[in-house]
Amino acid sequence: MAGTIHLIKLSVGSDSVEQIEDWQQNRSKQRANGQYYHLTRMWPKREAELLNGGSIYWVVKGLLQARQRIIGLEEITGDDGIRRCGIVLAPELVRTATAPKRPFQGWRYLKPEDAPPDLGKSRLNDDTLPPELAGALAEIGVL
Repeated sequence: MAGTIHLIKLSVGSDSVEQIEDWQQNRSKQRANGQYYHLTRMWPKREAELLNGGSIYWVVKGLLQARQRIIGLEEITGDDGIRRCGIVLAPELVRTATAPKRPFQGWRYLKPEDAPPDLGKSRLNDDTLPPELAGALAEIGVL
């Protein structure tokens, strides 16, 4: 049986987790069977592990802040005839502990033991820190 692996991805152009949510639910036309998908050039080689409980962990403004469960991979052929991978995501974004991340291109695999924990339900209503402050606190290990 396959283990589990996650992906980590920069959310380019987003200033907050709420903006990601708004984009996916209200503005994006990227849908497969009513579900939002994130389009990428490369098909993940570790497909079975991703589909065994994997998530995309989103980096917003240099901070890993949330994740979304991966529920499928769809082959999407663009108007240009090029085949791409649509990573179909569950609609719920789950807030995670904040972790700083340097910029990178594309996506990377993320081992489960390296993934930040989900925030507990009791912390969901905490005031949100400005990204710069949250990043500085995460750098020194306070968050």
